[in-house]
Amino acid sequence: MLRFGVIEGKAIMSKKAKQTAIVLSQQMLAEGIYDLWIETGLAKEAGAGQFIGVYPKNAATLLPRPISICEVNEERMALRLVYRVAGKGTTEFSSLKKDDRIEILGILGNGYRVPELLTGHPEFTEITLYGGGIGIPPMLQLAKELSAAGRKPSVFLGYRDSHLFLKEDFEKYSKVYVATEDGSVGTKGNVLTALKETGVQPSVMMACGPMMMLRAIKQEASERAIPAYISLEEHMACGIGACLGCVCRTTKKDEHSQVHNARICTEGPVFLAEEVEI
Repeated sequence: MLRFGVIEGKAIMSKKAKQTAIVLSQQMLAEGIYDLWIETGLAKEAGAGQFIGVYPKNAATLLPRPISICEVNEERMALRLVYRVAGKGTTEFSSLKKDDRIEILGILGNGYRVPELLTGHPEFTEITLYGGGIGIPPMLQLAKELSAAGRKPSVFLGYRDSHLFLKEDFEKYSKVYVATEDGSVGTKGNVLTALKETGVQPSVMMACGPMMMLRAIKQEASERAIPAYISLEEHMACGIGACLGCVCRTTKKDEHSQVHNARICTEGPVFLAEEVEI
C-alpha cells in the first residue's frame, strides 16, 4: 500500500535536476488561472501527483515556486502546468510567451505509482477522484494514467461557479461529475454532495484540494471503511524541503527523525489519509 510515498517498503524517490525549459504555449483558462505547456526532458520521468519548481527571474528570489504537474506528454517531451496567480512569482509566470526560457527544478515529490498501486490492490474496482479549485489540475494526469491502465475512474470536480476549467480534458479519460458552490452547473454544493447524488460506491478515494475538502474526504473514507489518498500540496512553500514550512503531523514516527512529522514536499505530497493528521 502507498504510504508516505512508499510502496511495499520501498521509497518512491524523485530525481532532482535544475535545467532550462522552453515555453511552448500559455493561455488563461479562467480569471487568474493559467495553462502553461513547457518543453523539458523531465517529461520522461514525471508522473501523477508530482510537481516541479519554477524559478522567477528576480535575482532576489532564491527558491523556486512549486507547481503541480497537470499533464505529461512524453512524445512532445512536454509538461503541462495549470496554476493560479497568487503572488509576485506566479504573476511573473503569467506573462511568459512561446519560446521564452525558464529555469525549473524537478522532478519533485512522491506521487502515485499507478501500475504498482493497481497491481497491489485488485479490490480497487470503483476508483474515484476528487478535485477542488486549484487542486483540480494535478488530478488530470492521474485520470489519464488510470484510464491508460484500463481503470477509467469516476471524477468529481468542485468549482465556485460556471468557469469549469479542464472539465473537457477530464472527460477524455473519465466519467465526470461537477459540483458548484453557487449551483450554476451540476450539483449545488461540493464534491461529496455530488458523490451522494450519483449513488457511485467508491472502493478508493483520491483527492486534491482545499484542506476543508480533504478533511471531509478523509472522514467519508473512514465511514465507508475504504482507503483515501490525499495530496496536501496546498501548504507547500519552497517545494524542496529547505524551509520546513510544509511539515505535517503524522500518526507514525518517521524512521529517520523519530518524530511524528513529514515534509509535504519531500515525503509527500500524496499520503494515505489515515496516516496524517489534518
